[in-house]
Amino acid sequence: MHSDQSTLPDDVDTLLLLAGYREDGALDEVVLAHLGDAQPRRRVLALRAARRRDIAGADVWRAALSDADVDVRREALTLVAGVTLEDEGLFDLLVAALSDPDPLVVDGAVFALGEHLYAPALEPLLVVAGTHEDPRCRESAIAALGALGDDRARPVIVAALEDKPAVLRRSIGALANFEGPDIDAALERAREDRDWQVRAAVDQLGRLED
Repeated sequence: MHSDQSTLPDDVDTLLLLAGYREDGALDEVVLAHLGDAQPRRRVLALRAARRRDIAGADVWRAALSDADVDVRREALTLVAGVTLEDEGLFDLLVAALSDPDPLVVDGAVFALGEHLYAPALEPLLVVAGTHEDPRCRESAIAALGALGDDRARPVIVAALEDKPAVLRRSIGALANFEGPDIDAALERAREDRDWQVRAAVDQLGRLED
C-alpha cells in the first residue's frame, strides 16, 4: 500500500499503536527503528507492532528478551509464546528467564515454554513448580509440566496438591495427563478438600467413581 506521510500522526506513541493495525509498508521502517527507542514504553509498542506486522526476526526477540527494562521483557515473553521459534538460542533465553528476579517475567517464561512444549526445559520447570516463592510462578509451572506430560513431573505435580488453592486446582488439571493408582489416590484426597472449586475440578475430570 502506498504511504501518504501527511496522514500519519506526529505523536510517536500513536504512530506505533497505529502501526500494529495499518497495512502500510512504510511503517515497517518506523517500527524497526523504535525497537531500540530510549523509552521502554515505545520499545513495547514497537515490539507489539512488529509482532502484528510479522517483521520480528530472531534478533528482535533476542534483544527484547534480554532488555534491561522489566516491562519489555514481560511483553516479549507474552508475545513470543505465540511465535514459531526456530532459533535454539531463543529457547535458551526463555529458560534463562526462569531465574529472573521479577516473578511476572518468570511467569511469562513458564507460559512461553509451556506453549512451545519445550521438553528440554523440564528440569528448570520442576524447580520453579516446587520451590519458587511466588505462587503464580508455581501455578504456571504446574500447568506447563502438565502440558509436557513427562512422567518425571508426576511427584512434583502430586505434591502441588498440598499447595495454595490456585496451585492445587491447577495441579488437578495437570494430572489429567497422567494415570496410575498414585494419581487416583491423590485425586481422591483432593476430592475431600474444603474448597468447593477444588472438589469441582476433580469431579470435572470424571476419573473417579462415586
